[in-house]
Amino acid sequence: MSLQLQMIGTGSAFAKSFYNNNALLHLNGYKLLIDCGFTASRALLDIGVPLEAVDGILITHIHADHIGGLEEFAFQNKYTHKRRIRLYVPLPLVNDLWEHSLRGGLENRAEGITALSDYFDVVPLEPGQPVHIRQDLTVTLIPNIHIQGKPSFSLLLNGYIFYSADCIFNRELLVELHAKGCSFFLHDCQLQPPGIVHATLEELLTLPEELQRKVLLMHYSDRMPEFAGRTGLMSFVEQFKTYSFSPPSPVE
Repeated sequence: MSLQLQMIGTGSAFAKSFYNNNALLHLNGYKLLIDCGFTASRALLDIGVPLEAVDGILITHIHADHIGGLEEFAFQNKYTHKRRIRLYVPLPLVNDLWEHSLRGGLENRAEGITALSDYFDVVPLEPGQPVHIRQDLTVTLIPNIHIQGKPSFSLLLNGYIFYSADCIFNRELLVELHAKGCSFFLHDCQLQPPGIVHATLEELLTLPEELQRKVLLMHYSDRMPEFAGRTGLMSFVEQFKTYSFSPPSPVE
């Protein structure tokens, strides 16, 4: 059964034209937000999806362009919509997400609010272990390298869609996943070197052509239009466009 991903933002952390690189996953009426940057609520408004239509949120790391919109989601869900949704957080990030990112704005001791779990049903995810978020949706966290010393994770969705989130280039991993039958790769792309904390276009262009055909580039700067036609066999993800990804056909 096809899984749909709609990139509600495709921009790098400092892009102004394309919003934060966040995705809305659609599957049989279920909507999962992958990362929730500070432009997430505006992006949802632009595509006509009410905040209260989001069923869950999955976080890959704790930079503001990936978690900066959580405060609004917390307040809106608690006080306006009177509901709690699941917040899927990699286990190594659970404490830091509250203590170092959200506590200052969300804590309210006068109301007895002292933890992230006072707003969300927090679901810690164990890295490397497939987790069944629903019967038809499995997520595996793949540890990556983004900022040295800070936990960060890529995603494998239903075993055949790789979503890099933010990470440096890891050719060995990409080639291995391709060999194992991964059919689609959504990868962050820094358009110009050096790739200190992100994969660069130059690095991604070294991938085998067969793999390049499966790659959609995201998390790019506002200069992206200048690079049209310069991405080899890879393509840029279009903001707001919904992409349908079907599982590979079984090998007979």
